[in-house]
Amino acid sequence: MSTPAPAKVRKEEPKNNGQKKEEIEGELSNDTQEAIREIDNVQSEIDELNEKASEEILHVEQKYNKLRQPHFERRAKLIDKIQNFWVTVFLNHPQVSMLLNEDDEEALLYMTKVEVQEFEDIKSGYRIKLHFTQNPYFENDVICKEFHLNDTGDPTSKSTPIRWKPGKDLTKMNTIPPGQKAGEKRQHTENESFFSWFTDHSEMGADELGEVVKEDIWPNPLQYYMMPTGGDRDSDLGLDELEDIESDGEDGDDDDDDDEDDEEPGQDDEGDEEDDEDDDEEEDPEGDEGDDPDEEGEGDGDEEEEN
Repeated sequence: MSTPAPAKVRKEEPKNNGQKKEEIEGELSNDTQEAIREIDNVQSEIDELNEKASEEILHVEQKYNKLRQPHFERRAKLIDKIQNFWVTVFLNHPQVSMLLNEDDEEALLYMTKVEVQEFEDIKSGYRIKLHFTQNPYFENDVICKEFHLNDTGDPTSKSTPIRWKPGKDLTKMNTIPPGQKAGEKRQHTENESFFSWFTDHSEMGADELGEVVKEDIWPNPLQYYMMPTGGDRDSDLGLDELEDIESDGEDGDDDDDDDEDDEEPGQDDEGDEEDDEDDDEEEDPEGDEGDDPDEEGEGDGDEEEEN
């Protein structure tokens, strides 16, 4: 027997009908009004604690943000020793790689350093800086985008203007209209490019790329450098696992050598056993002939005749 579905409770919107708070409270019992006042007082105490917690958390974050800086600088010096580290990180990241086209990849090969700098009070915003060596695309050594959160909570951003070299603006695509003659000025249309992000300041609340770089890539870029192209975490190999594989490979070579050494004596033994068996087979027919009853009888007869 099926159990009947519970009746749905419909929550009705409160209808004040223009009534003031005093009028509404006047319709409630004294006990209810007293409970509401107590709840309001307790809620004020909770809100006050939340504000204090936020302030203390901010101080802790500021403290450890300063403590992390020397480690970030040390990490940056080590990353300098690895060619194409940052472009590999971007290409291996599942979200960032979707924003990169072939031209972007070529330009990012000249990227030497990535930095995320939080503002001193942290909560007001941060900046992302990309450093480049001399390249055929733009004149900038550093391209920066800043994110600001004002007192009203509305996010804004600003970025470094990219000084593109002639004909190298990756955010615009050169097109030749039908019938245009050689040498005439080409038209430019908007092109989907990673570098368009630096000039896009719309929908700041939905700027996922900035958050991905700050919250996911910057804390530990090595995990994406070690990840196979395409961002398959399941086949990701850590440094420890990589070292284990290398050591296992060396041990495996030694084991193979040992196995070869072990197999050679075994093969000789098998060959010796086969030779022994062949010798036995050659001797057995003679032995069988010597054991023939008739021959034995003839031999005995000869001996008797001699006697």
